Amino acid sequence: MSVIQVGPEPMPLICPACHASVKSKVEHSSTTGTHIMAALLCLCLCWPCVCVPYCVDSCQNADHYCPSCNAYLGTYKR
Repeated sequence: MSVIQVGPEPMPLICPACHASVKSKVEHSSTTGTHIMAALLCLCLCWPCVCVPYCVDSCQNADHYCPSCNAYLGTYKR
């Protein structure tokens, strides 16, 4: 199965696993860059700012899944 090129938002596509026409389900996941940004915010500003990169979707990867069969479709990397 090939991985589909995806963007940061849910997108309409045909699932290669179940062949259903769906709008992808997006789950955000932290990356090394997210952790580095949190550490920099802690060092430069103050400790309450550490949670900001974990709360903002634009600091995390967007993993796309099929809502019908839950097959992995691809990742948009930040």
